[in-house]
Amino acid sequence: MTSGTEIFDYVIIGGGSAGALLTKRLSEDGASVCLLEAGPRDLNPLIHIPAGYIKNVYSRTLTWNFEAEPGVGTNGRRVSLPQGRVLGGSSSINGLNYNRGQSTDFDHWAELGNAGWSFEEVLPYFRRTERKIGPGDPQFRGQDGELPITDLDWHHPISEAFVAGAGELGIPQNPDYNTGHQDGAGYFQRTIYKGLRVSSARAFLGTARQRSNVQIYTNAQATSIEFEGKRASGVRYIKGGPSGKTRTVRARREVIISAGTINTPRLLQISGVGPAGLLNDINVPVVQDLPGVGQHLRDHYGVRMVSRVKNIRTINNMVQGPPLLLEIARWLLRRPSLLAVSPSLAHVFWKSRAELNRPDLMFVFTPASFRQGVAGLLDKDPGMTCGVWQERPESMGYVNARTANPFDAPIIQPNYLAAEEDQQVLLAGMRLARNLMRTSALAPWFDKETAPGDDVESDDEFLDFARREGTTVYHLIGTARMGPASDPGSVVDAQLRVKGIENLRVVDASIMPTMPSANTNAATLMIAEKASDMILGRPAATDSPD
Repeated sequence: MTSGTEIFDYVIIGGGSAGALLTKRLSEDGASVCLLEAGPRDLNPLIHIPAGYIKNVYSRTLTWNFEAEPGVGTNGRRVSLPQGRVLGGSSSINGLNYNRGQSTDFDHWAELGNAGWSFEEVLPYFRRTERKIGPGDPQFRGQDGELPITDLDWHHPISEAFVAGAGELGIPQNPDYNTGHQDGAGYFQRTIYKGLRVSSARAFLGTARQRSNVQIYTNAQATSIEFEGKRASGVRYIKGGPSGKTRTVRARREVIISAGTINTPRLLQISGVGPAGLLNDINVPVVQDLPGVGQHLRDHYGVRMVSRVKNIRTINNMVQGPPLLLEIARWLLRRPSLLAVSPSLAHVFWKSRAELNRPDLMFVFTPASFRQGVAGLLDKDPGMTCGVWQERPESMGYVNARTANPFDAPIIQPNYLAAEEDQQVLLAGMRLARNLMRTSALAPWFDKETAPGDDVESDDEFLDFARREGTTVYHLIGTARMGPASDPGSVVDAQLRVKGIENLRVVDASIMPTMPSANTNAATLMIAEKASDMILGRPAATDSPD
């Protein structure tokens, strides 16, 4: 069934990290904005309690329930790929850590031919978005943005020993890894304020939704982009699931896709923008043959090294009985509490080889451990976990629409560990993770390694463990890659305009040409902030460190 048509200046598809920010920015001057979000409103209280992460990320109602195709790198397993399907998108279900990446990540984007995307040029947009609470160099850190960034305020002796122990291995402490230089160990900064998660929806839509020129539709899944020739003119969507009514919204100025690294290419493809061969296979008329749509998928592939500890309680024991009641009471009183921490507390950014000039490994540490093979369930015995992944993977995969039906899950193949370099870097990371948990600082509590276990010693044994037990770190990028005209695999230009199409942009993590050395939420917000200036025709921001 088809219902009526509405007209707005801008139509934004996806109410996640990028889409929520864009909705606020593009509506500030009175332009009318329609935001379409496929998922529900963010009313579930577990979204806003940071400790609810472990439930949210596996929720079938708050995520898209995507799975990767089996691959050699995962020992033939289908890896779950949670992506947020709720107002706020993945910022409503993620691990809450705020991590920009290295300055050289963005300098590399510019070197690839993307003018305006060097670290010096994107730094003002990182700063504009954030409100750093606590210490921070104002040359690098923002003070006036809507997104509060806070330092860890709940410490555990084992976490402190982990950071101290890194020093024994020659890894210094780094008081602020978000200045563009990551090298070192320390504690994560988080999108948590006064004990609550601050998603993109909470940060940017609170005031935007009060404006008369803003319309936010939830449970509204975009099913196709409408075109007049080579010009994007609107969006068809269905509200209320596959059996709901089909409706159309028109865009006077632009249609902006912020649907995420999986849904953005899928939507482009079923709308007729993508590789002509694929479109013919799924019986979609070709509007624009763009071979790169859905290609160049990258993700961080992580492995957890786990040890049992002794002589101390860890989170495993603190979320049961009276200790949990105490943490709840502390949280209700807005005091530092286990309920208000991110899943990973401490970090190390370091190098797989001594001759490297910047880190290529990221380690995350928590005084907790999960039962092997059971999603989201803590061990009964006290434990600690050090996760590790390669920061800039070379392995690439793809996302292809399975059919023209927007409700059919796409084919997702990340090709984890396909590149030899990825295997070698991860091997070095797993060996260093083992050493990080066996320092003298941790010796009073270290009992034994339970995963992969002391019997795993050779490269083949470590890689076998990685293939059997490794998983996504939820940082998918690249399927609508930004690039110059000379890059035949690119999908958008440096202004994020879809090549060959008028009035259509992509603004989300799918445009990243290479993986930032970081969690992707901070960079996605930066992209949206920069895109808002581009869309509104404003000069690029220039405030930067001297």
